[in-house]
Formats: sequence, structure tokens, C-alpha cells
Amino acid sequence: MKATLTAKLKLHHTREQKAALDAVTLAYRGALNYTSHQAFEMNKTSNAAKIQKEVYTTLRQRFGLGAQMACSVPRKVAAAYKTLWTRVKQAAAKRAANPKARRYKGLDHAPKFVSRTLSYQYGRDYSFKTGQQVSISTLAGRLVLPYEGYRKHLDWIADGAQIGAAQLWYDKRKQQYFLLVPLEIELPDPEPVTHQQVVGVDVGMRYFAVASNLSGKAFFKSGKETLRMAERFQKARKSLQQKGTRSAVRRLVALSGRERRFIADTNSSLASALLKTYPHALIGVEELTGVRDRTERRSRPTSSEKTREANRRRAKWSYAELLGFLAYKAPLLGSMVVKVDAHYTSQTCPKCGHCSCDNRPRKGLMFVCEGCRYQLHADLVGARNVGLRAWLVRQDWMSTGRLSCAPDVSDAETKAARLSRYAELRWSPDTSPRL
Repeated sequence: MKATLTAKLKLHHTREQKAALDAVTLAYRGALNYTSHQAFEMNKTSNAAKIQKEVYTTLRQRFGLGAQMACSVPRKVAAAYKTLWTRVKQAAAKRAANPKARRYKGLDHAPKFVSRTLSYQYGRDYSFKTGQQVSISTLAGRLVLPYEGYRKHLDWIADGAQIGAAQLWYDKRKQQYFLLVPLEIELPDPEPVTHQQVVGVDVGMRYFAVASNLSGKAFFKSGKETLRMAERFQKARKSLQQKGTRSAVRRLVALSGRERRFIADTNSSLASALLKTYPHALIGVEELTGVRDRTERRSRPTSSEKTREANRRRAKWSYAELLGFLAYKAPLLGSMVVKVDAHYTSQTCPKCGHCSCDNRPRKGLMFVCEGCRYQLHADLVGARNVGLRAWLVRQDWMSTGRLSCAPDVSDAETKAARLSRYAELRWSPDTSPRL
């Protein structure tokens, strides 16, 4: 089994070397914006070959980029346009179904690249040297710089891990350059017997994550303190926006970076805590693609402050990032993440199987089954239902030898068959399935 991770290497550079790195990153950013405008003029094309044919000579002569970087710029711009076109088509499909849906405006103007992030191709633009040094290309030639990083990452690089295209990233706050290197490493192939427990994870707003294994061991992560900190960021941003001065704008940029890092750190820490609490586990999470579009209430000038606050909180909820951290870290610690259907996990009684929205009185935190009067924390009920569905995935894995990491959504009959199997699941601390 192969796993891909990113090694963050801190480059040790002198003032003169930093000036050379500044020059190449600023030239690369300027080339990206020039190419973006050219692609916009070419009917917003996402064809990398057409874009490269149009701009290659200019990138070499005007911006002084090397041959490989002059080829990577059109590819990066083309990828950005391809993503924007995908969002345009998705928005058009939503408007066809609902004329009141928002029109996507991402392609009204040429995309602008702000970050001083540069793409390097391994073996061409950068390479590793002995003595923990790396050679990278600049406008004035090659620089050989010492670096440091996480010890395991350095060991994998030294042991010959497969290395891909890197990103030269500038941390403006620290005034420091980092090289982000993707590493592909070999891990033991997963087997059902190596995952000693099955865990279900339910995510939400009041509790960012609630987890439970089939033995009833529960894990709760409240979102109260995190959301309170997010509200502080929002109030500070609103105050600075009202001022509108140049210093306020600079402060807004710094604040944006702090908020983004705070949320990422929260998700990363939460993923690590889950994996440490449940080692060597098959972790089931809900498939919630598009959940924000399904739950967000449309804001209008007449919307109440409560509605706007709810939308702000939903906008800050980064379930995809949390899932990404879980999926990224789990194989390194002997665990695995699979997605299961999210349908009715917080409305279905895990004890008797009765499913109804009335099982959640006033949509509160307490689950009270109408059928058997079973009572439990609603998010814990969701986690147990997700865990039971992940257990079914494990059973299928053991019987067929094939592991499905995401539910099959190819047709309605397949989905109905899965939901029918879920309806037969029951949870009890005495009769829960044993591994």
C-alpha cells in the first residue's frame, strides 16, 4: 500500500539567498497573473497546451523563467480555470433546478494569484544533495541550501522515498521560505485482522466530533470554545472592515492567516486525538459531500441576525479538512478511514431500528425513540449508527477481500439495498458484533 504525505522542510538561507528566492517567487507570481489574463482573453480556456503556445516565449524573455518553470505556469493556470469551469457547471445545474440559486461569479474576471508559491519539478528544478542539502533553481542559477524538518520525513527522504513536484512557499509572517515536498512511501497492505476495532465518527457544530466504538467507548469534542474564538475573529474582521484604512487592510490580511491556521490546527489536533484514542481501527465517517449547500439558509437583506450568525458558523465548519487530516494520518498509525452513508444516522434508533425525525424532540441534543423510549445523546446515537455501518463494510471486506472506502452512488437500487441492510442493524453493549 502506498501513502502520500508532504514533508515541510525549513530552508536555511542568508540575506542574499533570500533575495534570490524573492526574485524568482515574485517573477513566478507575475507570470501566473500574466498567463491568467491571456487565458481569460482566449475565451477563458483551460487547455494547457494552447496557453503554453501563447505565452511560453514571453515567460522566458519578459519574466526570465527557466524552461521547466515556463511550462509549469500554463499547467497551473489551466488547472485553476478547469476548477472554475467545474464550479460554473455545478452552479448552472443548481440554477436549473432552483432559479433562485446563486450564480457563480468566479469567471467574471481573470483569476488573480496572490500567494508567492512556486512549483518545482523534482530532478529538473530541485534535487537533494548529501549533507542534508537541497539544490533549487532561481533566476540567477542554482542555490544549494541546508534544510531541517520532521525527523521521520528526513529519514524517508534519505531512505529513497518516491519524491514528486515540490512547492516553494513563503511564510510572510516569519519571513522564511519552506520547501513542501510530496513523499510516496510504502506501507503494509491493510488486512481486516490488523484493524482491531471499528469506530464511528459523527461530526457537527455543537460537537465537532463524537466517536464511539462497538464496545461503547465514547469520545466527545465540544465546539464551544473553538466557535467562541471564531466569533472573536469575526468581530475583529467586521471592525477592521468598517475602518477601511491601509493599516486596517494590512491587519485584515494578518488576521485572515491567523484564523485559517487556528482552524487547521484545531482539525489536525482533533484528528490526532481520535487516532490516539482508537488505535488500529477501521474508522467510519459520514459521506457529507455538499452538506453546506443542503443546509445553509439563503441570506437576504431582511434576514435576521440569528440566520446570518448560523450561516457564518456553517461557513467556518471545515468537515472536509478534518476528514482529510484523518485520512492522511490514519494509515501512518495503522488505522483506516472509510465513508458510509449519512442518511438518518441521527434519527434512527440503534436499539430497535425505528427511524423518525420526531426521535429528536425540538432537534435538541437528546435522542428519545418513539418506539422503545431509548434515550441517549443524539450525536452519540449518530456515532454508533455510523460505527455499525462501518462494521458492515468490514464484514464485506472479510468476505470478498475488497474494501470499499466510499459508498457506491452509481444508481438508486444500490443505495436502496444499502439502506435496507442498515435498517437491520442493532446496537447493544451485550450483543454488539465482536471482531
